[in-house]
Amino acid sequence: MVNAVRAFLCAATVAGTLALAAATHAAERLPPLATELAGTSVSGISSGGFMAVQFHVAHSGIVRGAGVIAGGPFYCAEGSVTRAMFNCMRPGSFTPLPATDVLKAFATSFAAAGRIDPTANLGSARVWLFTGSKDTTVMPEVVAAARRFYLAFAPPANVVLVDTVPAGHAMITYDAGKACDVTQAPFINDCDFDAAGELLAHIYGPLAAAAAKAGGRTVAFDQREFAGGDAFAVSLADTGFAYVPRACEAGGCRVHVAFHGCKQAHEAIGERFVRDSGYSRWADTNRLVVLFPQTIARHGWSGWWGGSFVFNPNGCWDWWGYTGPGYATRAGPQIRAVRAMIDRLAEPKR
Repeated sequence: MVNAVRAFLCAATVAGTLALAAATHAAERLPPLATELAGTSVSGISSGGFMAVQFHVAHSGIVRGAGVIAGGPFYCAEGSVTRAMFNCMRPGSFTPLPATDVLKAFATSFAAAGRIDPTANLGSARVWLFTGSKDTTVMPEVVAAARRFYLAFAPPANVVLVDTVPAGHAMITYDAGKACDVTQAPFINDCDFDAAGELLAHIYGPLAAAAAKAGGRTVAFDQREFAGGDAFAVSLADTGFAYVPRACEAGGCRVHVAFHGCKQAHEAIGERFVRDSGYSRWADTNRLVVLFPQTIARHGWSGWWGGSFVFNPNGCWDWWGYTGPGYATRAGPQIRAVRAMIDRLAEPKR
């Protein structure tokens, strides 16, 4: 019996090793597609919403707009996980949201120091924000604070806030996922409301009708080369995804980066966010490559000597500083990695 158990465990270990090797081998190199850098846009849900704001502000020279679902203003946490969990998710009398003037001052000082792009770029930004009226994870006043932050730079016509849909904390779709008002994995809700289409239309202007069915290809690519060879150290997965419409294979398309939320990466829900978030059908008919970078859950040290401690048990994007003090700037490890992915897509086709 003991020998049988040992044989089973050995077989399971070998199978697991082979599966991991196969998954690693399956991830190809992100292809150069001669995309247009100036047409880049971003969006995200929850931690991905905070990340979309950070990336937008850090790289406003190339990012023309952002979609923010259940996310808050730039540098809201000010490098503190405690502020992130309380002030910037469920603010109260003793844990208030940071004042808009304070966050604007941070952005202005970062820009003056050359740590982010000039904030003057935000004057022409197109921003679409969403908060579900049933969302008790990131409260509506947090998303309203994100709107106030953007209004400190951009005119009111450029900044839209949707707050009338009775949705829980989730990516909001027309016909995929859980009931609209719940907050449950995979955090994709059927609300008869197409958030992906709405935010893309606000950022880019009127869109061609979405395809009836996605007809492009989904690329599983190696993220490690964009993270200094060690994606694990900064809570990034070894593999990310990109959706490439057939019309974009020859080049000349724009890039939209879609940041998933906590507990929503591939390791938690597979390809459901990539497949069901609603971007691909719009991408097919509007010349958009959609980049779906991926995080992993991390809680512990990386490396034996001189390593770093990462506290990210839910696989969130870094919007409070677990990758280091420069997390919200161009030097932030995750921001730097995603920018490198965008730059790769913009390289001429070979």
